Amino acid sequence: MKNALLYVSAVALLLASCGVPKQQFEDLQARYQKSQDDLNSATLKLNTCLEEKAQSTAQVKTLQDQVAFLKDQNNTLTNLTSKGATNLEKTLESIREKDLKINRMQDALTKRDSMTLALVTSLKGALGDLNDQDIEINVEKGVVYVSISDKLLFSSGSYNVTARAKAVLGKVAKVVNAKPELEFMVEGHTDNVPIKNEVLLDNWDLSVKRATSVVRVLQNDFGVNPSRMVAAGRSYYVPLASNDTAEDRARNRRTRIVVLPKLDQFYTLIEEGMKK
Repeated sequence: MKNALLYVSAVALLLASCGVPKQQFEDLQARYQKSQDDLNSATLKLNTCLEEKAQSTAQVKTLQDQVAFLKDQNNTLTNLTSKGATNLEKTLESIREKDLKINRMQDALTKRDSMTLALVTSLKGALGDLNDQDIEINVEKGVVYVSISDKLLFSSGSYNVTARAKAVLGKVAKVVNAKPELEFMVEGHTDNVPIKNEVLLDNWDLSVKRATSVVRVLQNDFGVNPSRMVAAGRSYYVPLASNDTAEDRARNRRTRIVVLPKLDQFYTLIEEGMKK
């Protein structure tokens, strides 16, 4: 600016020495000042534009970085979504297969329970005229138990089947003979009163002999196939009640016919269900 003033003064002296009119000189000076003002204004605008350009460039770079990041995230999410969908489909398929297996097993259990119910109904129908204290029929975990009291089957301390008991066993035999696919076990149970004589060594011996006596009657008198039967003695180790009273000891002296579950038939039902 100082140089410009010196320049204008020099020009003024030159023009004055050359005889340039004052008005023309002032016009030139005004034009010069306007040009200088325009130049300053343009310079200011240029600097402002340069700053704005720098800011815009920085913003563009930031936005480009954000776009690149978002694209990368989108690709990652797309891959994850694709994998997630595949994994979800596999999981759903696995669940469907498990549900199918569960349904087949439930169907098999239902069929087994239906067969068990039919057996219980047949036994109760055949033995329905007997006193509940003498014989009980129940189902535990899919297994049918027929429990016959000691006083109905045997005389005290004996393992010989009574005539009345043979009539009861004949009714049981009629039911089991009608269902040749069934297998069963005859269990002898005693109280804890010790016994020993010329034939019997102890309660184990008595329980086993009572079981074998029942098996022989079923086989010899009523034609039950011996390959379907098992004779077993439990002595006094599986009591229904304490052995402290005569009544409880009487409850513990019993013979049970246990219809053995046919696990192979159960598994066959499941396999047949799976093939459908």
